[in-house]
Amino acid sequence: MTDTFPPLPRVLRTLMLAALPLLPVAGQAGGASATPAIRLNQLGFLPAAGKLAVVETVEARSFEVVREGDAAVVLRGDLAEPADWAPAGRRVAIADLGGLSEAGRYRLRVEGLPLSDPFAVGHGVYSDLAAAALKGFYFNRAGTALQAMHAGPYARAAGHPDTEVEVHASAASTTRPAGSVISAPGGWYDAGDYNKYVVNSGITMSTLLAAWEDFPGFFRERDIGIPESGDAVPDLLDEAWWNLRWMLAMQDPADGGVYHKLTNLRFDGAVMPEAARERRYVVQKGTAAALDFAAVMAQAARVYAEFEPRFPGVPARMRAAAERAWAWAQAHPDVPYRQPDDVATGAYGDDGFDDEFAWAAAELFLLTGEAAYLRAFERHAVEPDVPSWAQVGALGWSSLARHRDRLPDEAIRGRVAAAIDALAQRLASRSREDAWRIAMAPEDFVWGSSAQALNQAMMLVQGYRLNARRDYLDAAQSQLDYVLGRNPLGVSFVTGHGARTPMRIHHRPSQADGIAEPVPGLLSGGPNPRQQDRDDCAAAGGYPSKLPALSWIDHDCSYASNEIAINWNAPLVYVSAAIQSLTPAE
Repeated sequence: MTDTFPPLPRVLRTLMLAALPLLPVAGQAGGASATPAIRLNQLGFLPAAGKLAVVETVEARSFEVVREGDAAVVLRGDLAEPADWAPAGRRVAIADLGGLSEAGRYRLRVEGLPLSDPFAVGHGVYSDLAAAALKGFYFNRAGTALQAMHAGPYARAAGHPDTEVEVHASAASTTRPAGSVISAPGGWYDAGDYNKYVVNSGITMSTLLAAWEDFPGFFRERDIGIPESGDAVPDLLDEAWWNLRWMLAMQDPADGGVYHKLTNLRFDGAVMPEAARERRYVVQKGTAAALDFAAVMAQAARVYAEFEPRFPGVPARMRAAAERAWAWAQAHPDVPYRQPDDVATGAYGDDGFDDEFAWAAAELFLLTGEAAYLRAFERHAVEPDVPSWAQVGALGWSSLARHRDRLPDEAIRGRVAAAIDALAQRLASRSREDAWRIAMAPEDFVWGSSAQALNQAMMLVQGYRLNARRDYLDAAQSQLDYVLGRNPLGVSFVTGHGARTPMRIHHRPSQADGIAEPVPGLLSGGPNPRQQDRDDCAAAGGYPSKLPALSWIDHDCSYASNEIAINWNAPLVYVSAAIQSLTPAE
C-alpha cells in the first residue's frame, strides 16, 4: 500500500503528451474546417474490453492496428458504413478493435490520415485513473492544509476553517436567530469555488458510497496517499468521511432541518483558500437538502456499520440524523430553496421533491426494514432516469436493486430489476444506433456534460450487474471512451490523464497556485452549447462552435464548460472502477 501520487518522471511524461498539438475542429480559430482525425480512448483498454475508435470524414474503408516500436500490423478490419453525427456536424465511421487482446502499445492506421494517438492494452489501465479521480476529492478538502507528502507540488495552506459560521437571516430559528455562530468544519469545496452545498453533496456521496458497495474488492486495499492511508479503513471511506462529518454539522439539532449551503455572500476571486477570508454563512433550510441528507446518512449508516470500531457511535448517529431529517421533511414537504437577495453563490434550486422523497425512503427502508418507508417509496417513485443533482430518483432504484434480498417479496424485486433494466436497455439501444456509439443525445450536452456521459455509464453498469448483458457493459465502456478522448475535440477531459488534457480548468486553486499544470484527476465539465459564460470568455477568443459537442473552451474563464465539480468526479470514480472490475479477464 503506497502513496499513488505520480512520481515526477511520470508527471513529466504526462506533460509532454499534453503538449501535443490538438487537431483543429470545425469553427476553431486557425482551422476553417475539420481535419480528418482518429479519435479513441487515450488511456487504452483492458484486453477483453470492447474497443471502438471513431474515424472522421474519410474515404477509406479499412484500418490497421500497428504495434508501437516495430510497426508490425497486428489487426486489420473494415470500417463501418459512415454516418452523420449531428452534435458535432461530422460524418464518421467506426473502427471495431475488439479483436485486439494482447497487452502492448499500439496505434490505429487509416489510409490518408495521420496515425492515431498511441494507446495501451493492458490489465490495469483504469486503476490509476480511479485512484486519481478519488484523490481529486482530497485536493478539494476545506479547512485543512495539504502537506507535500500527500499533495506533492499541490501542497497548500489551510483555508476556510468554518468553525465560526454565521446563521443567515434566511436560516434563522428561535434557537438559532440570525447572527448566531455555529461550527461546520471540513467538507469539500464544491467545484471551482470555495462554497459547500448539501444538495450537490447528496448525489456525490451516494455515488461514492455506491462505488464501495458495488466494488469493495477494488477499493478495500487501494490507498491513494491521503493522511488517513494505512488506518485499516479503505481510503474511499476515509475520504467520504471528510465530507460526511461536515454534512452532519449542517443539521439543526433543535428541529432536524438541514441548511442548504455554507457559503460566502459572493464568490471569492481566483485566490488560494487561505487568502479567501470573507464571512461565511449557513443559508435557508429546505426540503431538498433535508431529504438528500436523510438519504445519504441512511446509506452511510449501512456502509460504516462494518467499520464501527474505527468510527465508534457514528453509524447510530447517522441513522438518528437521517430519521430526524426525514421527519422534518414530512412536516415541511414543499420548501424550495429561494436565493436570498444578498446571496449570489450557487443556488442548486429545485422545485419538485418526489424524487428526493423516493430516494430517501428507499435508503431508510434498506437501513431500518420498516415497511412505511417502502410504501413511501412506492408513493413517490417514478420510473428511473439518468441521475443528476436535481433528479435523484434513480439513486433509490439503484440501492433497492443492489439490495434486492432485503425487499419483502418477488413482485417488488422483479419490479425494481425491470425498471433498472429498462433504463439500461434504452441507453444501450441509443448507443448502438448512434453514429458516435454513445448514448448522448444533443440535449445531453448540458452544464457538466462529461458527468452526464458517466452517469449514463453508471446506469448501464447497474443493468449489467443485474443480468450480465455484455452489450450494457460495452456501452458503458463506450461512454468512458468518450470522456477519455473519443470525442470530436480529441481531448481527455480528465486533468493529467491522456495525450491532451485540460490545462486551464475553472478551479481556483489551479488558477492561483502558480503551477502551470492543474490539479490532476479532475473532470472538466465538457461541452455546453448554452455557453452561459460566452461574454466572460470573449477576450479569450470565445467558443469554437455553437454545435453541442464542440462547445468547450480550455480556459479558466469558462465556468460553463471547463469547471470541475464533486458531483462530476464521483461518477468518474465509480465508472473507472466498474469497468476495471467488471470486464472479464479474458
